[in-house]
Amino acid sequence: MSVSINKVAFAGWENCIQISNGIVDIVATVDVGPRLIRYGFTGDVNEFAVKEEDAGKVGGNQWRNYGGHRLWHSPEVMPRTYSPDNEVVDWQEIQNGVRLIQKPEPWVNMQKEITVILSPDSSEVKLIHKITNTGAWAVKLAPWSISVMATGGIEIIPQIDKDTGFLPNRSVVLWPYSKMNDHRVFWGERYIALKQDPDMKSPFKLGTQNEKGWVAYINNGHMFVKRYTHITGAEYPDFGASFETYTTDWMIEIETLGPLVELQPGSSVEHVEEWELIDGVKTPDFDEVAFDEIARLIKIK
Repeated sequence: MSVSINKVAFAGWENCIQISNGIVDIVATVDVGPRLIRYGFTGDVNEFAVKEEDAGKVGGNQWRNYGGHRLWHSPEVMPRTYSPDNEVVDWQEIQNGVRLIQKPEPWVNMQKEITVILSPDSSEVKLIHKITNTGAWAVKLAPWSISVMATGGIEIIPQIDKDTGFLPNRSVVLWPYSKMNDHRVFWGERYIALKQDPDMKSPFKLGTQNEKGWVAYINNGHMFVKRYTHITGAEYPDFGASFETYTTDWMIEIETLGPLVELQPGSSVEHVEEWELIDGVKTPDFDEVAFDEIARLIKIK
């Protein structure tokens, strides 16, 4: 098999790039971004959510959550984090993929890039997220990679299980609007799980260290797996969270972060994710035995 790169229209954006190997395809819009607006099995559903009222829009000074996959930098603060990505991005074809390059953000003075590399013979994707400081002074930040997933699935997050004796081995980070008795969240012994409920608009968000470096989202008979590297001992934002997840009525976000860095003028920081899509996986209930089966499946490479 081989990887093909084609120009297509998608979800109202006329200028998109499709990366396909006949098994899965990825669509990046270059009218705005950098954004990956689709990932899925060829001819099948989009694993990502696209916000209907924002689909196809371009330009303007208002930040829009188009959906799909984006690159931010943490800590989250208004207005820096919400610098609009509404303008055309440059793109380059590379071996088995593309590189998407945003023009430097005005005022914020950061430039975002996402390099997408698709395996020629599987669903696996490697993403290299890069942020460059184009400003005049150093900024402390962490690269923050966010995938906005479609409604109706369940997310499985492994818990840290190492024995640290008398010392704690993990923490869970919660936001002011997050209720611990929210019916969408499952607090298990080995896993935390979060259901996306399209009938519940009130938000919920949590963060963890996720030292195991994977998370799974099961929806429509498919399992989206995201992998990244948690660096033990590194400083992370949001009380030390390298993984965060957020849900509301129209989507659920799967978010990974790199360590905080003092990014000097002209310097860059990178954050790598790996994706995989597995077919024929039934959406489980809140059941840790079923989650164990999911975890065993994920380890098969």
